[in-house]
Amino acid sequence: MRHHPVVSGAGLNRRELLKQSGMGFGSLALGALFTNTASAGVQGPLAPHAPPFAPKAKRIIHLFMNGGPSQVDTFDPKPMLDKYAGKPIPLHMQTERRTGAGFPSPFKFIQQGKSGIAVSEIFPEVGKCVDDLCVIRSMMSEIPNHEPSLMMMNCGDVRQLRPSFGSWVTYGLGSENQNLPGYVVLCPNGMPTEGAKNWRSAFLPGSYQGTRIDTAQTEVDKLIENIRNPTASLDQQQRQLSLLDKLNARFAQTRAEDAVMETRVQSFELAYRMQMEAADVFDLNKEPANIREMYGDTLQGRQMLIARRLLEKGVRFVQVWHGAGQPWDSHTEIAKEHRKLANECDKPIAALLRDLKQRGMLEDTLVIWGGEFGRTPTVELAEAGANSGTVSGRDHNPYGFSMWVAGGGFKGGHVHGATDDFGFAAAENKVHVHDLHATLLYQLGFDHTKLTYRYAGRDFRLTDVAGTVVKELLA
Repeated sequence: MRHHPVVSGAGLNRRELLKQSGMGFGSLALGALFTNTASAGVQGPLAPHAPPFAPKAKRIIHLFMNGGPSQVDTFDPKPMLDKYAGKPIPLHMQTERRTGAGFPSPFKFIQQGKSGIAVSEIFPEVGKCVDDLCVIRSMMSEIPNHEPSLMMMNCGDVRQLRPSFGSWVTYGLGSENQNLPGYVVLCPNGMPTEGAKNWRSAFLPGSYQGTRIDTAQTEVDKLIENIRNPTASLDQQQRQLSLLDKLNARFAQTRAEDAVMETRVQSFELAYRMQMEAADVFDLNKEPANIREMYGDTLQGRQMLIARRLLEKGVRFVQVWHGAGQPWDSHTEIAKEHRKLANECDKPIAALLRDLKQRGMLEDTLVIWGGEFGRTPTVELAEAGANSGTVSGRDHNPYGFSMWVAGGGFKGGHVHGATDDFGFAAAENKVHVHDLHATLLYQLGFDHTKLTYRYAGRDFRLTDVAGTVVKELLA
């Protein structure tokens, strides 16, 4: 029996011709796999972009103390609490759980550096770096719950599905290294509250989502699962990717643009490229012994050093979490827990600041420290059921808390704003999270009102419809 040739598609109208020939552009992405990472011709969603105006900073490292560190025990001394110890404070406070009398800090505050800024004794090494810190004592957010507050700090909204700060930054600037993700999240021992929502890309293309690394692991093969292909060489994988690219192009011919498929293709390509560089950047034995000793051979020390190496390799945004869950959520035994947590990260954070400074990187790197909110200046009552029957901790407090920023054109040795006499609510020069995001984007070379993405019929931005650049924070 003779088979007649199939001629469907042999005659193409103009629209079909443009559609099918256009699929060839998909294969161009594969070509970027084999170019030099420093090549000016590298294309793709993470290709480096110049911001609209001259930036003061070009990369960010966000040290996230998840759970909510207490401002009155870290960077905002309140001697008035000593006067009201065990007594009702003359201030109306609305908190998530019932709280009682004034609760003075169990820690001493010590004036440090030429600026004389007072820092809690639990941060002795960070205190020595205080002249590089811009301490914001008047931060404020909106809701005293972890989930919405995490979303506000990381994504700029307490309710709706929005892209994370790191995703917006990589969307605006791309990455300086095409062999590594532009946005890396170092989060050891499991996921934090709200999980990957904290570093999601939401309606932005998936290329801008954060890539989580479990820094509790020390071997490269465990830090990044499947970083090496045990059965295929790089040449064989190259041929596999070439075939996959052709199959994807054929699949796409019959369908409209598919963002999920595009993201999947890009993830395959990035996984291939990472084999050539990730093993190097995560190998801390390549660092001199004195540098490793400066950071310390601890979990926090290792991940701070990894963060610096990632920045040095051109990664645009690195977020460093202080463990999974909510380690700084001290509803009980705050004297013991805050001292322990600070002891874990004090030396590594100071090492990071000094290391960036000695390499000339601090001036164009933004280092951010803080959590999703602060804590109450009053003691949380045991009957609330959240503190194991003790009266030794503090409840959540989004109305006034402390953060600090170093480098990237922020004023060093500077304190901005103030809370009330007891440390409950921002009282002077208030800085909302939207304001902080607007100011950080400004230092990266963006007008926060114009860094937008059209989705569902409207232009979205990180700062929603709010946010003001706080020029007083800038040098």
